[in-house]
Amino acid sequence: MRRARIVDGVIAVGVAAALVVAGLSGPHRSPGLDVLGFAALAAGGLALVARRRAPVAVLAATAVAALAYQVAGFEVPVVAYLFAVYAAVRAGHRIAAVVASVLMLGAVPLALLASGVPDTGAAFTQSRDVLQLAWLIAAGAAGEALRQAERRADEAERTREETARRRADEERLHIARELHDSLTHQISVIKVQAEVAVHLARKRGEEVPEALLAIREAGREATRELRATLEALRDDDTDPPRGLDDVPDLVRQARTAGLDARLTVEGRCAAVPAAVDRTAYRIVQESLTNVARHAAAASASVRIDHRPGALVIRVDDDGPATVDSAPGVGLTGMRERVTALGGRLQAGPRREGGFRVQAELPVDPA
Repeated sequence: MRRARIVDGVIAVGVAAALVVAGLSGPHRSPGLDVLGFAALAAGGLALVARRRAPVAVLAATAVAALAYQVAGFEVPVVAYLFAVYAAVRAGHRIAAVVASVLMLGAVPLALLASGVPDTGAAFTQSRDVLQLAWLIAAGAAGEALRQAERRADEAERTREETARRRADEERLHIARELHDSLTHQISVIKVQAEVAVHLARKRGEEVPEALLAIREAGREATRELRATLEALRDDDTDPPRGLDDVPDLVRQARTAGLDARLTVEGRCAAVPAAVDRTAYRIVQESLTNVARHAAAASASVRIDHRPGALVIRVDDDGPATVDSAPGVGLTGMRERVTALGGRLQAGPRREGGFRVQAELPVDPA
């Protein structure tokens, strides 16, 4: 952007200098008109510095400047106006460029008549030298050609991005199918066999070996993790992302499942970045899921605190948690999400009993 501004400035100064030099080489009428003419010549050229930011305004400014120095008696071609036509058409303002050019075709002869040209025929003849119709058409055609080329380049870039995204989706689905076909059956067999073995041992009144219990828990854990992985791989982003506004639904679902869940929101509810919004929802979702699966808790509280520069999420339960009974399902994923955003996650038993998950996510744009 800075380079483009420098280029525009150089072009504007160059055109202004060329117009002033052309004006110096022509005949002069009076000091007063000379001042008006030279000012209009310089202003018309320097206006081109804003041709990218305000092409229609520059088109009007160069047209007025061209008419002004024609009235002052300077027979100088409207070079700055041709640049403005090119810039306006390139920016997509074709109608404005056409309307302005048609008006200029009629206004230039009138300006020449006002400057002292003896008759209408001479004014129209001289206007052809001032406003070269071929150059005017060429300027508009060049602007349109470049605009079309840029549009095709943008479309080609979008097509490449869509193709790459489609290929990535196909590869993701392929990986999901391979994981499902190769692992799901084997893990399910292990899980079922371990469940049956534990059930039979307890039915006979025998002591269940710790190794067998570990196998059963590992099978359950692997099943859940594999299911979550497959869901992530198959996610095509067609569902709207969930965020803080959906947390009350999670709390209601927890109540429906028999957990006495409560939600408290503190602080001023300001807008947060999209990534923080999604991560906060996932933390509450995973924490309540862990409470239902692992904690044997009767109640849970969800507290969302909007602090200056940070969003703090805390989920507490009253289950019989100990140092070794920390829920492991999704805890690693939560920690990775929070760390990726530059936040902090604490998870562990509370002194008063139960388990706590607390995440602090930065929301400062810096």
